[in-house]
Amino acid sequence: MPAKPKWAQLADHIREQIASGQLAPGDKLPSTSQLRAEHGVSAGVVRQAVLVLQTQGLVEGVHGLGVFVSERGESA
Repeated sequence: MPAKPKWAQLADHIREQIASGQLAPGDKLPSTSQLRAEHGVSAGVVRQAVLVLQTQGLVEGVHGLGVFVSERGESA
C-alpha cells in the first residue's frame, strides 16, 4: 500500500489536534510558514491540507487574518 500523501498526513495531524481539544473553536492555525517548518513540507502541501479541512467544515479561512478552527458542535 502506498504511503499516505503528505497533505493527507498534515490534515490528519491538524484534525487530531482539533478532536483532542488542543486546537479549540476560534483558535488560529499556525501560519503556512510555521506549518512548513514544523512538518518539513512545501507551501502547496499546507494549502492542500487546509483546503481539505475547509471542505470538511473543520476550519475556515478569514482573508487577511488566517485560518481558524470552525465554531461548530462536538460532532466533528
